[in-house]
Amino acid sequence: MVEADRVIHESGEPDMTQQPVIQLALQAHQAGDLARAEKLCRQIRDGDPDHADALQLLGVMAGQRGEFARAVELIRQAIRLKPGHSVWHYNLGLALKGMGETDEALRSFRRAIAIAPDDAEAHNNLGNVLFQTGQLDEAISAFRRAIKLKPNLVEAHNNLGNALRETGPLDAALAAYRQALQLRPDLAETHSNLSVTFQEMGRLDEAVASCRRAVGLKPGYAAAHNNLGNILKDLGRLDESLDSYRRAVELNSRDAALHSNLVYTVYYHPAFDSDAILREHLRFDAMHGRPLAVEIRPWQNDPSPSRKLRIGYVSPDFRDHCQSFFTTPLLSNHDHECFEIHCYADVARPDSQTRRLTGYADVWRPTQGLSDGKIAEMIRADRIDILVDLSMHMAHARPLVFARKPAPVQTAWLAYPGTTGLAAIDYRLTDPHLDPPAETDGFYTEASIRLPNTFWCYDPLTTEPAVNALPCRETGFVTFGCLNNFCKVNDAVLSLWARVLNALPGSRLTVMVPQGSARQSVLDRLGRDGIGCERVDFAAKQPRIDYLRTYHQIDIALDTLPYNGHTTSLDSLWMGVPVVTLVGRTVVGRAGLSQLSNLNLTELAARTDDQFVRVAADLAADMPRLAELRRTLRGRMRASPLMDAASFARDVEAAYRWMWRTWCGNNGGGSV
Repeated sequence: MVEADRVIHESGEPDMTQQPVIQLALQAHQAGDLARAEKLCRQIRDGDPDHADALQLLGVMAGQRGEFARAVELIRQAIRLKPGHSVWHYNLGLALKGMGETDEALRSFRRAIAIAPDDAEAHNNLGNVLFQTGQLDEAISAFRRAIKLKPNLVEAHNNLGNALRETGPLDAALAAYRQALQLRPDLAETHSNLSVTFQEMGRLDEAVASCRRAVGLKPGYAAAHNNLGNILKDLGRLDESLDSYRRAVELNSRDAALHSNLVYTVYYHPAFDSDAILREHLRFDAMHGRPLAVEIRPWQNDPSPSRKLRIGYVSPDFRDHCQSFFTTPLLSNHDHECFEIHCYADVARPDSQTRRLTGYADVWRPTQGLSDGKIAEMIRADRIDILVDLSMHMAHARPLVFARKPAPVQTAWLAYPGTTGLAAIDYRLTDPHLDPPAETDGFYTEASIRLPNTFWCYDPLTTEPAVNALPCRETGFVTFGCLNNFCKVNDAVLSLWARVLNALPGSRLTVMVPQGSARQSVLDRLGRDGIGCERVDFAAKQPRIDYLRTYHQIDIALDTLPYNGHTTSLDSLWMGVPVVTLVGRTVVGRAGLSQLSNLNLTELAARTDDQFVRVAADLAADMPRLAELRRTLRGRMRASPLMDAASFARDVEAAYRWMWRTWCGNNGGGSV
């Protein structure tokens, strides 16, 4: 977000003997000569330790160096001496915001506005903090107030676009960004924000163009390179995506979120085996995680092995998100006699699903806008025994909370069955199909705890739409389909699918591909393998109920590699559409095997390309079996471990109890 970080220094009425010096200090600061400005301020304080103007300017410069705690201390001293300067409260708000003290920052900005109600920049920065803390409607009001006071305040138009992008409609966000660019066409930050909006609208070619414009205007702008990486990933252009992420990390090596995008994306790239994936994650930990080990302190938790345990779940996705299909079954079936459930929810805009999940927790802690350090201290104060990372390196994850190890036992689950790379996370939950015992343990920094049956327990959270009759009996041809995120579709996958289509002349393919150039690329690639464009249909991202209805048009789902379908495959199976998978070399490529094993359908899990083609073609040719699967898959799902929420919760709780007893045994808590 572009912020109007205005730094204005009012000297008030200082001692006249020092007035020329403070003016020289202000002039030096405004000229960018911070060393001279600081030297002059210290000279003033040698003669007058309580010189408010010098204190305030020293505080501003501390903030510019990133020394926010020192900045807050100095500016507060200045305000105690001269409380009536609105800009000093404003600058204090900026420093507090830098520290992550959002509540105090809000108070400072509001105090600045109370003194100077027509200060447009103060309203704008008030809006920034309101936005950061998830108070989106109030943020929009603050940005609009800033614009009313100062219509040419380009930052306020840009920030209004950011807030509107979260609340919708997206067209309103586009209008705000375009107004900002009309005022300042060369503002790289707004071009970058515009690209994110185009991405969310599914207009990826326009998103790439806007992001490349941002990078061209400001080559050192790490966030724009990161956004470009996100868009290229959605387009399935993984080599380019990784290049953009690496450039972002080079430009801003301190931003863990940028680096998380890189380490998560390598799972999708066919060139990365398990060793290469692990190396990327170890680099992340070396850069971001291990340096925070100095903040790890002894815990005050009672090391009794059999007592009631406090379990903490950390996620930004306690909302209308695919994670809810898995958190709901677990959280709603926890044994609250033996486990006290705490949820740390980094949710910007709570919804009905948030409210539903809140009811399953004993303690619900909103964490939107809080720094990683603040969240870690909150968890430590709650004396959480086992802390669970539900997001790992996915969007808005908080790996640096876990790097501080606020709980004595930490584990990862759900986001994807991989590794965090963090030395501070002790365990990862998996299953015997994803991680055959003794075969894969060396690929993770965490110890692998294999649940008895399945990594996933699924609840579609709807019974609609119903499963329909086999579509090929009405159309006269078999339709293969894949509704996975397009970043999972690569040249090797398209070539394999083409072999399936060629093995069954007259069959068709429905695949989810973003609108624009990506669709032509798919047609061109399939065309090189003899598949005419008339045999290919495209689906777009759409609301969940419509997405599920798309399976009414598909007879057989074809999986992706190296990253299999996870939630998407479970959705397909729920809708009566069998999934033919190819078992991969990495853990994310064994998801299909795991899910099909839990349905006793391992014959649909191929080990080679040739077998994949044969399994898909044979199934398509066996109409009675295909119809039987269509009719029975939903019931088979309900009767399987994949939807046995009560048993899954007991299995997870048994794993937690084992983890805790192990820790107690190592910390004087009795025998394991």
